[in-house]
Amino acid sequence: MKFSELIRILESNGYSIIKEKGSIRYYSKPGQKKLIRVDYHGLKEVPTGTCNFILKSAGLKQRRDD
Repeated sequence: MKFSELIRILESNGYSIIKEKGSIRYYSKPGQKKLIRVDYHGLKEVPTGTCNFILKSAGLKQRRDD
């Protein structure tokens, strides 16, 4: 999965960017205090462990590409 796809998934589930510093973006959604940190690198592939951690932190299930 690419970083841009991961961001699209977060935004489609109600997350929006709260702050940005360089390539580091913080996302949150209304009613949730926890920030989701994403080191954004555009079209590069997200490492599998990083992707799983971000989706788990956001309360989203991992999507399988079968």
